[in-house]
Amino acid sequence: MFDFLLYPVSAILWFWHTAFAGPLGPDSGLAWTLAVVFLVFTVRALLIRPALGQLRSARRTRALAPQLEKLRTKYRKDRQRLARETQKLYADNGVSPLGGCLPALLQIPVFLSLYWVLRDFIPGATSNHVFDRAGVTSFLNADIFGAKLGNWISQPTADLVAFGTSTAHMIAVGVPLMVLAGVATFLTMRASLRRTEPANPQVATVSRLMMYLAPVGILVSGAFFPVPIAVLLYVLATNAWTFGQQHVLTGVVEREATRRPHGP
Repeated sequence: MFDFLLYPVSAILWFWHTAFAGPLGPDSGLAWTLAVVFLVFTVRALLIRPALGQLRSARRTRALAPQLEKLRTKYRKDRQRLARETQKLYADNGVSPLGGCLPALLQIPVFLSLYWVLRDFIPGATSNHVFDRAGVTSFLNADIFGAKLGNWISQPTADLVAFGTSTAHMIAVGVPLMVLAGVATFLTMRASLRRTEPANPQVATVSRLMMYLAPVGILVSGAFFPVPIAVLLYVLATNAWTFGQQHVLTGVVEREATRRPHGP
């Protein structure tokens, strides 16, 4: 489904690995780790504009909360009329309820593309999208404290041995990464909820529920599903970037609001 993204995603990964392989060595686990992290930074830098638009939209939506509550009270027995009036209110004030989801939605195909690029680093492969045989071999040789970046905790022991690692090494590295990624996800979502509390009570409830379910999902996925170590690094780097970006961009939006005190 996302085949058209596999080449650009692998090209960004190749670029950063090439940059870090010079001083660190092509088979260095640190070089590959930094390549994954800077892949995240590259993609997220390209998404700063829609992320800023998301925060602006969220602020305008919060400003409409009193009017939305009046509509709910007025049309509480007529759901169709309530939906029409709510849509009209959003349109009149330039608010898109789905616009706030855009940055997250844009990251999904990148995440899945990276997942499949990592899964395609297999022994004996002559290439992996933009990577040649040497690139494939380099990735397969790379590890973090003995844990191979393309393998996962729940992988059969025989498969891990074939890749030159073990279940013990995968657990020793994978579990701390899962915990860090889960904590980073929780902190990021909590900070986002505090800064942009949804005007809709149902949406706010779901958001608070997801704040706890998402970290649990990371722990469960990392432990029982084929989630490579490099993907856990991707998740951790993504949430670290998001946490910092929220602080910076929220400051931008608040300064804009100060300059336009009568705006929506």
